[in-house]
Amino acid sequence: MKEGLKMIAVLTLICGMFSVTLASLRQATEARIEEQVLTYVQGPAIEQVLSGYDNSPVKDRKKFTIHDTEEQVIIFPAMKNGKIFGVALETFAKGYGGDVGVMVGFDMGSNKLSGIGITTMKETPGVGSKVAGHGFTSQFKGHPATVELNSKGGDIDGVAGATISSTASVEAVKQAIAIFEKLKPQIVQAWSNGS
Repeated sequence: MKEGLKMIAVLTLICGMFSVTLASLRQATEARIEEQVLTYVQGPAIEQVLSGYDNSPVKDRKKFTIHDTEEQVIIFPAMKNGKIFGVALETFAKGYGGDVGVMVGFDMGSNKLSGIGITTMKETPGVGSKVAGHGFTSQFKGHPATVELNSKGGDIDGVAGATISSTASVEAVKQAIAIFEKLKPQIVQAWSNGS
């Protein structure tokens, strides 16, 4: 009986030590991981969906809380001579192999999409991964801020054999449009007067 209690105490102590170690490791690497994502994932996607800016959208990014929710989203601004003319934000939707991340760019003046870029996906290589290709993503450049697949009455052509991936990408874009519409007044105010 005493041996059993002793083993339980030792295992509890070991588990506690590992928990503290893992929590400390996560905290220590969190900033570095965020920097890597900004540099190698979000940065290149922003360059795909925004152009003509003279600022650094990554450095000038701001976090906003969506009204009536606790959800936060990072907005990347595109500015020219201190005036904001476009923004980008990343959203996710459930695909075949996991979440599909989409960076969506918006033209502030026309309320049209300036483009989309796929940031993350675990879709089937050669099939679902084709949504990251130029043929699919180019359909969104200059598109009005209402999107839907052809199969659902819209004008966006899905990728043949990748229905779930195409649907997930469009759903992520629709989420981004809804977020943009809710946050647009806050976005304009946040970067007014070049601040």
